[in-house]
Amino acid sequence: MKYKNPIIPGFNPDPSICRVGEDFYLVTSTFEFFPGVPIYHSKNLVNWELINYCLTTDSQLPLEDAAASGGIYAPTIRYHDGVFFMTTTNVSTGGNFIVHTKDIYGKWSEPAYVDQGGIDPSLFWDDDGECYFVSNGLDENERVAIFLCQLDPFTGKKHTPTKLISYGCGGRYPEAPHIYKQNGYYYLMLAEGGTEYGHMETMQRSKNIYGPYEKCPHNPILSHRDTPGPIQATGHADIVEDQNGNWWLVCLAIRPIKNMQLHHIGRESFLAPVIWNEDGWPIVGNNGTIDFYMEGPLPGPVPQPLSHDFSDSFDKDTLNLKWSFVRNPRRENYLLEKGRIILKGGKDDLSTPLGHPTMIALRQEEFDIEATIQLEGEIQCSQRSGLSAFYNNEYHYDIFITKEQDGYAVCLLKQVADINVIVAAHKVDYNGSIRFKVVANDEWYTFFYEKDKEFVELGRGATSLLATEVNGRSFTGTFLGVFSEQGNIAVKSVTVKEL
Repeated sequence: MKYKNPIIPGFNPDPSICRVGEDFYLVTSTFEFFPGVPIYHSKNLVNWELINYCLTTDSQLPLEDAAASGGIYAPTIRYHDGVFFMTTTNVSTGGNFIVHTKDIYGKWSEPAYVDQGGIDPSLFWDDDGECYFVSNGLDENERVAIFLCQLDPFTGKKHTPTKLISYGCGGRYPEAPHIYKQNGYYYLMLAEGGTEYGHMETMQRSKNIYGPYEKCPHNPILSHRDTPGPIQATGHADIVEDQNGNWWLVCLAIRPIKNMQLHHIGRESFLAPVIWNEDGWPIVGNNGTIDFYMEGPLPGPVPQPLSHDFSDSFDKDTLNLKWSFVRNPRRENYLLEKGRIILKGGKDDLSTPLGHPTMIALRQEEFDIEATIQLEGEIQCSQRSGLSAFYNNEYHYDIFITKEQDGYAVCLLKQVADINVIVAAHKVDYNGSIRFKVVANDEWYTFFYEKDKEFVELGRGATSLLATEVNGRSFTGTFLGVFSEQGNIAVKSVTVKEL
């Protein structure tokens, strides 16, 4: 059966997956964004629905000190004996922890912190019911390695000391360890090479969970490091067996801007079939590579075409699950009313380091999109309310309305590294309502405002300047945000269309 990648587009990196009966659940990283660790559900591994988040309260997800690309790193989701467990790392506060729930649609527990360092933790239950906790970390010589202990997953209390079990298969930055067991072997799967263009996935196995581990003879089992093309940086994977006995791998990958080694909409979640050869080693996808269009024995219903269109008129009692905030939201700055949401601009703006700007934001899921918003309300002097293509506080483009001494103006601001400048401004007659639009392709964000029922172009910004490779060591992707600074605005509607 044919299907299309990515299965979860936009900023959705570090996927981890588990199965309960005929239902599959997948989680991804969120870094400094709130709520934390989205949970997606699928019956066929291709059509995924966002159903909840693992971390929805400030006590579960303290992000006050989370710099850009800090906060929540790679999660792992597992199901054991009627309970879901998710383990991850808050690199800004607290380190490694575990949360759990019996209701995947409900609230998860408070974090149980684990006294084991490193990042990218995972859980494994052996046949005797013992639970193991595995993560990467540094040995006494500060060399990156993989470490293991037994623990109580409900409390985080260790039952055994932490022990070094592997240095990986020779690539730099061995991380994202997952342990699986079949046919008497413990399989240790790792991401190596860094999460950039040298990214790869490797496999080892042993008869003893503590090792020593032998390396798969055809490592890496997945990598595009030597494969030019529109899919790059494959790795950081997890595998699952479906109800029919077929195996599947989910991984992250990126779609660079055409003819550039740059990407800006984030690391995304991809799917590949897995078979086990006669020697008991996995063969992933097309002998270690993946494509946009692939084929495999998918479980469940026939996949339906994916739609990335979105609209919100704020007529529900709760905010749509797709909206995110930068760090912990100041909840008093968001008032959801029937048919609109009021944004109360506080002291933090979109460029404030470690700030909590008043903004609701959607992941950009495709290159070619059109997003339109309608704002209503009185505009105060120094107020800025509008639409942002937002990567982080140092890299974003904003179109907004403001009030000046001689009237109202619509402005386009570019924040790129240490440059913060208004590059275009048009005087406008403002009667209490305005619409903004951004049209994106793989090269440009073009910004418009409505005048006399027609959209007028104000200016544009290069997508390449929001790219991960340009803005330094970062791991997120571009959001489309509606914001207000130093004043209140009502958001009446938001629509996003794939072009």
